[in-house]
Amino acid sequence: MATLLTVLIGGVVVAAPAHAATQGAGFGAWAPISRYGWHGSMVVDGVHTYCITPGAPAPTGTSIDHGISGSAAGLSPEKLTRINLLVTKYGQTTDPVQAAAVGWAVKAIANWDETLHAFGYAGDTLAGAIHWTFSALAPEHSQAVQDRAVAYYDEATHAAAGMTSASGSVTFTTDAADHRAGTVRVDATTTTASGSLTLTNAVFTDTGAATREGVTPGTPYAITAQQPAEGRPYSVSATGRFSAGYAAAVRHYTTPGGQDTAGPAGTVEFEVTGQDATPRMPPFAPTISTQVADRYSAGGPYIDEITFELAAGEWPRGGDGSFLPVTASATVYRTDTEPTPGEPVPAEAEPVGTLSLVTDAATGPNAPYAVTSPWDMAAAGFYTAVWTIRAADQSPEVSAHTGAGYSWAEAFGERSQVAVVPAITTTAQPTGTVGGTITDTIHVTGGVPADGLRISAAVYRAVDGVAASDTCVPANLVWQSEQLEITAVGSYAVTSPPIELGGTYYWQEHAVDDAGATVHTGVCGIENETSRVDAAAPAPTDSPPALAATGTGIDALRGPAGLAIGLLTAGASLAATARSRFGARPKIR
Repeated sequence: MATLLTVLIGGVVVAAPAHAATQGAGFGAWAPISRYGWHGSMVVDGVHTYCITPGAPAPTGTSIDHGISGSAAGLSPEKLTRINLLVTKYGQTTDPVQAAAVGWAVKAIANWDETLHAFGYAGDTLAGAIHWTFSALAPEHSQAVQDRAVAYYDEATHAAAGMTSASGSVTFTTDAADHRAGTVRVDATTTTASGSLTLTNAVFTDTGAATREGVTPGTPYAITAQQPAEGRPYSVSATGRFSAGYAAAVRHYTTPGGQDTAGPAGTVEFEVTGQDATPRMPPFAPTISTQVADRYSAGGPYIDEITFELAAGEWPRGGDGSFLPVTASATVYRTDTEPTPGEPVPAEAEPVGTLSLVTDAATGPNAPYAVTSPWDMAAAGFYTAVWTIRAADQSPEVSAHTGAGYSWAEAFGERSQVAVVPAITTTAQPTGTVGGTITDTIHVTGGVPADGLRISAAVYRAVDGVAASDTCVPANLVWQSEQLEITAVGSYAVTSPPIELGGTYYWQEHAVDDAGATVHTGVCGIENETSRVDAAAPAPTDSPPALAATGTGIDALRGPAGLAIGLLTAGASLAATARSRFGARPKIR
């Protein structure tokens, strides 16, 4: 019983489905053995099959389906490929002429000699063997069967041996200079395959279409990538279906006591997929332009306005569409003379501090950034910021777009970078007297632009009840000097006209550059800018001699007095003439 059970179980496990073959399309007698045989297809489970063991009885019994086989009936891969071509391409038909022609061509490939001579034909041509048989079996169809069978046989014998399976893959390249350019290539285990390829996030450059037919392995095709979202990494991918030609196999059926038959195995089909080995990175080459908040400053922090620009590419973005933060830094140098634009940083330049900036995720490059130094410009001179952007300072996400070696540096000495701290002080003449002049000495010790300065000083008279710091207004202006043009440090004096009124006077210096922009204005009312003018002390005089009491009457004096009055009148006329000739003496009241 144990032995019987084993046999039964074994039979269930290894037995293949069995179905009776039925007569298909063709000519002759559907019987195991007949005078002229059966010439056409035999149908098993709806599949038209054809004899591959000529000379054996027709498979009228129960047939067993062995599936796709690359070794059916011991035939070579070359013969199996050719038989499969005919059975697949032409054999699934209900046309008796076509089915008979396929049957003859298939048998001739499987066994030429047996096919030609099975029914007594002594010649050596396929057409002759068909005519020998069909002249008695179906003479009216003989020529048609001959013509088709010979054509099918000829076509099949020109087919190279196929394979039972194939596979492939897709490879992409990316142009180093342009992430949108590159190629796609299909690599396969056979070069004879062809098929279609559909791209995602790219099109074929020459057609502008995402799908291409007739793609062959080993051939690179130019593509143009189409990134799905601005500033984000993306990949190009492809899927395709390829055919490697007719398989070196057939659908193998066997019938005990009858012929082996072949059904279609079709073509060797395989699918390919692939994508970029690494994501494509839209390039990012950020630069900066700068503008100091104030060209001229009395000191305090260095304030710079930073605007980001792009030399190439696009600003990288995160998965949510926000701008990825970018880090920039600057070194600020102080020089005694104004930098020359584009020149290297001079050796004598003094690094005084650094600045740093990280962009905002919401703003990105869409607005300028104000950066204020944590240190002050403590000494006179020219302060120049040189900004840099380096890949090494960025996040990995950003540096993937810039490239690991990216570095950009601002050119040194552009006017927009330079903040000037001038050093201008004054020393006023502390005291003066009515009728005399007063002097103010302007000391320029640093911060002279390359185009020079124009400096002037004005003097204002103090007003009772008005604060000293509020005195230097046009209503109180007494005198203003001409502008002095200077190009170097030094001390420069200006002197007022004579002051005719005593009191307190405040000096205020003013400096402008060559374009007329204010460089420096002094503080009104400070002690070193104050001159005090006092009235002159009266000159000492002798007492007039007293007249002797001589008893002379008044009438006796009338003559001399008239002479004296005449002399005084003449003197006054002379004085008026002299003043008109030499000009009036200026007075400051």
